[in-house]
Amino acid sequence: MARLVRVMAANWWVVLLRGIAAILFGLLALIWPGLTVYALLLVFGGYAIFDGIMAITVGFQRRTADEGWWSWALDGFLSIVIGLMALFWPAATALVFVIWMAAWAVIAGIFRIIAAIRLRRDIQGEWALGLSGLLLAVWGILMAMIPAAGLLSIAWLIGTFALLIGVAMIVLALRLRGMRQG
Repeated sequence: MARLVRVMAANWWVVLLRGIAAILFGLLALIWPGLTVYALLLVFGGYAIFDGIMAITVGFQRRTADEGWWSWALDGFLSIVIGLMALFWPAATALVFVIWMAAWAVIAGIFRIIAAIRLRRDIQGEWALGLSGLLLAVWGILMAMIPAAGLLSIAWLIGTFALLIGVAMIVLALRLRGMRQG
């Protein structure tokens, strides 16, 4: 097993936590679709900051084994920035926030797809990381295409894609855990 995969397998729980956080965020968005923009911003902000910290953790753990470690750290930095924006500028219009989230989702999704492509020879199940990136990028594109949609439909879209992304991340985490034990 390549050193990069060993590092990821040893830290499978970080990917698992990211998946669980995405699922919890998705469920909250689906259970309370009538949330005000302010409350949705707070929930999303907390999720994005947590996801960013976990991505930066993965990046720095991989820096000795992978020259592309910075892409994980950049993914995390972008997540933290968008999370802080959601928490500290909640008065921004929903339209502006949707565009911010869309841009973050497309960029973070692309980085996840690139990581999956780089890992395709080293790990079985890289498709789960690629799928989470594809779903994140598609979510961002859809958000950019329909920014004027009602908050209810946006909450459903956010919740559904967050659930799908979370499931894909958990599948990857379990594959990594199996590799660590095997």
